Amino acid sequence: MSHAWRQLGTPRAGGILLIGDHASAHVPADIDLGIDPALLREHIAIDLGVAEVAALLVEMGAVDAAILGGVSRLVVDCNRDEGAPGAVPVASDGHAIPGNALDHPAREARLARFFRPYHDHIAATITAQRPTMILSLHSFTPALASDPGQARPWHVGVLYNEDERLAAPAIAALAEEGLTVGDQLPYSGKLLNATMNRHAEANFIPYVGIEMRQDLVGDAAGQALFAERLARMCKKVSLKLGK
Repeated sequence: MSHAWRQLGTPRAGGILLIGDHASAHVPADIDLGIDPALLREHIAIDLGVAEVAALLVEMGAVDAAILGGVSRLVVDCNRDEGAPGAVPVASDGHAIPGNALDHPAREARLARFFRPYHDHIAATITAQRPTMILSLHSFTPALASDPGQARPWHVGVLYNEDERLAAPAIAALAEEGLTVGDQLPYSGKLLNATMNRHAEANFIPYVGIEMRQDLVGDAAGQALFAERLARMCKKVSLKLGK
């Protein structure tokens, strides 16, 4: 185990691996982001509901293991390319993050401490126990504070980039659950798909990116319901792979 990540369950060759880049709001005591601590309970710090839904999916046996980011996305955003400015964000949804105005050595130290060990662990896990599919789990807000007029009516989004093998089956399975499904919404996996580009597409492993709307996974009942839906989706999608 590491400060950079935590793992639930046991990866299995031929199984399903869940990856949750933004599942934690943890900020180590020696890092001062220079923000109101209340923001650590908001979406800019964590994908709300992801850790809980991931734990339920592992517990249910719907996925074999989950690798979850160990620190807040404000400490380091693991769903970015390492050289991208947003990997250590200096602002998010209209909020300045003054503690992240780092010089090059400090930025390198931050990446070496959290970003690289997280991705190294995912890579090692995939090498040792290559999954049949990867489920990338995130959540999104019904609206952005910086653009409140932009409504996001979808219950769930399905994201993908070049590898579209699982997208259509996942969209169909979620629609069968009675959900309003966004195909490449509220944003596109062709624009931001860093972790899946690196670990799924580069290894030719089928994957699907799922974005849950946060108000639907804000409590235990909602999290349990969404986990059940995603478990059924995984089962249906796995059948398309001949599992």
